[in-house]
Amino acid sequence: MKSALLALLLLWQAAPASGPGSVQQYSRYQRTIALHDGAGQTCVIIDAQVFPHAAASLKDLRLYQNGHELPYAITLSEPVQPDGDAARVLNLGERGHTIVFDLQMPGRPYTDVDLDLAGQDYLATATVTGLDSLRSPNATQLGEFTLFDLTSQHLSRSTTLHLQESSFPYLHVVLTASPVPGTRSFTASPAMVKGATVPPSREAQSLYTVAAHTASVVQQGRQTIATFMLPERVPVERVSFDLAPSFKANFSRDVRISDHPEGTPESAAETITGTILRVHLTQAGREIRQQQLSVPATLGANMQGGASVKVAIDNGDDPPLPITAVRLEMRQRKLCFSAPSAQPVTLFYGDTGLTAPQYDYARLFSATAGTRSAQLEPEQLNPTYRPRPDTRALTERYPDILWIALLAVICILAVVALRSARTIHR
Repeated sequence: MKSALLALLLLWQAAPASGPGSVQQYSRYQRTIALHDGAGQTCVIIDAQVFPHAAASLKDLRLYQNGHELPYAITLSEPVQPDGDAARVLNLGERGHTIVFDLQMPGRPYTDVDLDLAGQDYLATATVTGLDSLRSPNATQLGEFTLFDLTSQHLSRSTTLHLQESSFPYLHVVLTASPVPGTRSFTASPAMVKGATVPPSREAQSLYTVAAHTASVVQQGRQTIATFMLPERVPVERVSFDLAPSFKANFSRDVRISDHPEGTPESAAETITGTILRVHLTQAGREIRQQQLSVPATLGANMQGGASVKVAIDNGDDPPLPITAVRLEMRQRKLCFSAPSAQPVTLFYGDTGLTAPQYDYARLFSATAGTRSAQLEPEQLNPTYRPRPDTRALTERYPDILWIALLAVICILAVVALRSARTIHR
């Protein structure tokens, strides 16, 4: 009797038998990569269609060519960088009708410098030179930049020096500022220079892939609104706008982006704000050219369900902008691999049971000038797909049945005990 009970318990704890199965069989989706330029190192852009069907963090992506697994590396168009660094203002003073100062720059390459300038309704010209030391007789001319604040005209302000990539330890700035014609509220002085910040990189250097796109916008009161249904796990890092080519007017409009995950209360919505603008004009002999038609917005990457995304442009009392398209964009991600032959490569994904691969190729990967480009063909269901066997013990898969079995054993033991008691009584 004891042997039977022990065998029963061992049976329930045992894992189910399952035959060997390849990774391809357990991947629900597949996409072909045609190598039109032959074998060698190749990169393909990962589009938004992959993310909802792949496992979190794309850990289940696998590449195969002629039945052999190919190692790969995933690259991001721009690496994650720290926040901007402060540049120390030195030798701030006045020389004639100009404001002069030096900036002690961080010990890394930089492109933009954001000046913190007080005051409103001014036009300024900043002449910038690069120095290896504050006492260096040699200075490198880095350019002349127009800065402005057009608050009274309901337009934007720009106090950024857009440099070519530089690494000078010091910058020398000569700033000439004057009131906007028709205003008298501004007076230039060294006190208007409050500080400076050096951002990590210029946004224009990033490459983006469209995650969602719509040309359908509606007017609700003073707002222009575009709505998206964002699938699960699709990352969004920027929202961009297209305007009618015939529209040439200047503008500055606030933008509000909110995402609301499905099945959550309205209070769970995340909101991001920004500004789009265009300033093309000439004032006091200075030409101003600035345009910003995108808003940084990081959302959606960690969502384990779909979400609705609402993009609203606040028009105030001005006519609505002629928006022709709104795009949700993600930083460009590439899947890079080295193919030994020119035969097509197949990408498999859709198996949440897989863990992230560990490839030497990914650790040592470096993009080269000879890297070929290819495209993912449309997504297809894997014709050989079958669900991955459940390898959990029966007690984990069917906990209720285990209790039933234990109750049955207790009943059997009770019957045996009752019969034994009657025998002893007789």
